[in-house]
Amino acid sequence: MHSAVLLIEFGSIILGLGLLGRFAARFRLSPIPLYLLAGLAFGEGGLLPLGASEEFVATGAEIGVILLLLMLGLEYTAGDLVTNLKSHYPAGLVDGALNALPGAAMALLLGWGPVAAVVLAGVTWISSSGVIAKVLGDLGRVGNRETPVILSVLVLEDLAMAVYLPIVTALVAGAGLLAGSVTLAIALAAAGLVLFVAVRYGRVISRFVSSDDPEKLLLVVLGLTILVAGVAQQLQVSAAVGAFLVGIALSGEVAEGAHTLLSPLRDLFAAVFFVFFGLHTDPASIPPVLLPALALAVVTALTKIATGYWAARRAGISVKGRWRAGGALVARGEFSIVIAGLAVSAGIEPSLGPLATAYVLILVILGPLTARYTEPLATRLTRRRAAARRDTGTRLAPRPAEAEAEAPVAD
Repeated sequence: MHSAVLLIEFGSIILGLGLLGRFAARFRLSPIPLYLLAGLAFGEGGLLPLGASEEFVATGAEIGVILLLLMLGLEYTAGDLVTNLKSHYPAGLVDGALNALPGAAMALLLGWGPVAAVVLAGVTWISSSGVIAKVLGDLGRVGNRETPVILSVLVLEDLAMAVYLPIVTALVAGAGLLAGSVTLAIALAAAGLVLFVAVRYGRVISRFVSSDDPEKLLLVVLGLTILVAGVAQQLQVSAAVGAFLVGIALSGEVAEGAHTLLSPLRDLFAAVFFVFFGLHTDPASIPPVLLPALALAVVTALTKIATGYWAARRAGISVKGRWRAGGALVARGEFSIVIAGLAVSAGIEPSLGPLATAYVLILVILGPLTARYTEPLATRLTRRRAAARRDTGTRLAPRPAEAEAEAPVAD
């Protein structure tokens, strides 16, 4: 009987997610807010709480995080990462300073303590690569000059995650200074080792994993990723970081083939992850934190626009391209929820999960709008200012007759 209820509940979840995804695609929206709302509706304090499938959904959510980071790693080669670090690290520093500090400050103002401040700093810092990539594709800007700048900022954020996630994992677990330092050292050593191996022996690894049979390729890549993620978690390093490093180590045709095969699985389990996060958030807990979430969303939307504008200006992009780069970076999504989920699972601060949910809901809806309208709005405001200055100059300038009267008479 329990098995039948489990199948009914999980089947209903998957069917509902599919329908929500189709609805979002029809209106060219990100499905993430709809998935979160679905989780809120069927979770604690929701309309129809689910019971039998909760444990199964939790496992699916963990796989979803692993696949999200794996697919992200497959997008880049180790050489690309090294190049981005050398060329664009100032943009990454500006990005971190402008967007992490507001989150940390908000947590401290709310009296949540330093651990929650570190967590909320990550929530407000990391943009949503998935949402931004989809928006750029929908707007036809993949080939624009500012797009490499946007991707460079996202890559640097992803690299920062490899350092940030182990720190957060140690903090939320209540590890002391020594244990936290050991965890961070292990994470950095693992990341450095994987990058070294990927640069030197990436072709050998890809050749070992490669297979002409899609089924064998899927099983080997998926099995290797989950195995490495499990080992990483056993070493007190985030499983997501382990998956990300596996993606970096694979390159060439193997990476392309794995990306094609794993994309549907990534979309399925990522959707389950967002639902799972919503299931553990009581809808009644969101209204009390809605005002701080809205204030934080407005501030960090502006700081992201400033980040993109500065990074594009540094790269020599035109003014319109700078505004487009800034507007495209506003959306937060999957990684903000991943970071908040670590704190929620550890019971750090009860209100952090609802605030993160409201914050992501606001910016994942606002992000596509800023990507589309920031540049036209900025251009219009600039023209109005220029016109106002011209009008002021015209009013202050002397009329032709007055100018003739004021001109010196020749002897």
